[in-house]
Amino acid sequence: MQKKEVLIPEELYKKIQQQLNIYGFKTVDEYVEFVLTEAVKEESEISYSEDEEEEVKERLKSLGYLE
Repeated sequence: MQKKEVLIPEELYKKIQQQLNIYGFKTVDEYVEFVLTEAVKEESEISYSEDEEEEVKERLKSLGYLE
């Protein structure tokens, strides 16, 4: 797999580095890759309860995104 470089602020890098052991990661790269993978999962892979889905719909309605 070909890798690409992504730049993040040094302060953020240091915060992640300080917490690696808490989350069980060995490197900042490993942590960032996990977080980004989770963030871009397809909607079909994410499941919500009916209550959670209804709450999201109500929030979207209150913001004017849904009628």
